[in-house]
Amino acid sequence: MKRGKKYTEAAKQVQPENKYTPAEACALIGKTKSARFDEAVDIAVNLGVDPRHADQQVRGTVLLPNGTGKKVRVAVFAKSPAADAAKEAGADIVGADDLVQRVQDGFLEFDTVVSTPDMMAQVGKLGRVLGPRGLMPNPKLGTVTMDVATIVQRLKAGQVEFRVDKQGIVHSSIGRASFDEQKLLGNLKAFLAALVKAKPQAAKGQYVKRIALACTMGPAIRMDLHKSLDFATGE
Repeated sequence: MKRGKKYTEAAKQVQPENKYTPAEACALIGKTKSARFDEAVDIAVNLGVDPRHADQQVRGTVLLPNGTGKKVRVAVFAKSPAADAAKEAGADIVGADDLVQRVQDGFLEFDTVVSTPDMMAQVGKLGRVLGPRGLMPNPKLGTVTMDVATIVQRLKAGQVEFRVDKQGIVHSSIGRASFDEQKLLGNLKAFLAALVKAKPQAAKGQYVKRIALACTMGPAIRMDLHKSLDFATGE
């Protein structure tokens, strides 16, 4: 695939054979952005798990201390008084049966979904719409709860979900290219620490195999595995 001039110039900043420390990788991010928009900073982590086995699934959430740099639109399925609490916490869309009907009619102008337990029977009818988009509320991720105010605040503040794919890789965004090095470092540490903590007991051998950072339109920056894990765990 032919690359543009800006990408080619950005790629010159990264030595493919090098493996960078967390600080070096975050410092390089600002030098490898090539788009006119504020690119996301994406992380890809190859794990030594077999996602075909249920006991080797890796899934969780992490609150990025410096946020994602993106405005997150939160939809909440709830009845009062939980609905009132969700609105006060900053939820963008709040409703009960009426919101279920809107979604059934094609309304999908939100990025994440929260539901109270008593609404899940109705929300479950939206599985074919929300499921494939990764939007179905899940009690394990805290998005099915009566404490809707807390989860709405966390989602607005920068909580992200991570999940291993069929190839054994976890993809996520940990900020924007406009973030300074320290903000990216803080988010990177939180993300890697949460990922390490989410290691399934059934996983044998080397758990984290490769880590790379990149701007959305930039070259991959391969990270030094041992230094990255030491940084994440504080050792």
